[in-house]
Amino acid sequence: MCKVKAAFQNPVLFKELKLRFRSGKSFNGVLFYLIAICIFVFGFIFTTMSMTGVSYFRPDESLMLFVLLAFIQLGLVLFITPGLTAGTISAEREKQTLGILLTTSQSSFQIIIGKLLSSIAFLLLLIIAGLPIYSLVFLFGGISPMQFMKVLLFLFVTMLAIGSVGVLFSTIIRKTIVSMIATYGTMLFLSIITGFLFLVIIQVTTMGHTSVGAPPTSYMGHFFATINPAVLFATIVVPGVTEGITGMTQVKFPIWGGYLLFYLAITIISLFLSVKKLRVNMKRSK
Repeated sequence: MCKVKAAFQNPVLFKELKLRFRSGKSFNGVLFYLIAICIFVFGFIFTTMSMTGVSYFRPDESLMLFVLLAFIQLGLVLFITPGLTAGTISAEREKQTLGILLTTSQSSFQIIIGKLLSSIAFLLLLIIAGLPIYSLVFLFGGISPMQFMKVLLFLFVTMLAIGSVGVLFSTIIRKTIVSMIATYGTMLFLSIITGFLFLVIIQVTTMGHTSVGAPPTSYMGHFFATINPAVLFATIVVPGVTEGITGMTQVKFPIWGGYLLFYLAITIISLFLSVKKLRVNMKRSK
């Protein structure tokens, strides 16, 4: 508990936040992001109403808008988080300021947590700033508050896990560009390759299976579906996806539960290794 409390009261976090938000670039980024999202939302509403020939927005169309917004923010998390976190430690090493940082009274845990939280703070600000736009979806119905809360929860879990992986690679790899490539490679594996492997495994396991009876059980296929962010979000926002995947794999374990366990484990392991390797790497560089 003391370590967690200290993580939110360390000078590293406050310094990084001041550096990131003291200029107008961050707030200009938020402004343009909100403008783009507003144009997309209102454009979708007016286009849909003009195509259907009615003067109102139906709940099923509101659900479609919510699905699109959820996947847009998921893509934002997947493609921006590696760029924000992959240079947190390696950039300090390249600027030759890591040694100064390690001579302070801050522990390795405080440094790693401070770098991680300050790096994802901007992305978290984008998501929070976009919440009022989500309220437009509630006005037209079609989704439940529980779906909305699940989307926000798993966005944060995904952001934290990928950010932790980025900090880990930044700690153990000296060059920022190599660290960034490794982080983006991990992200692409989790978001694209796992989906491809899921489809391949399902095709292989059902090969030769007749339409009579249930298909063979595929634990590996269910695992790859569970750790894929796009599949998880589809199970949250699209009705019937969970039953469809369960029918293909014949595994009853909830996808959201496996996703939560897997990505929390990635976060904990990555942060643990980052803390352990931070000062070891510094000694070697000397």
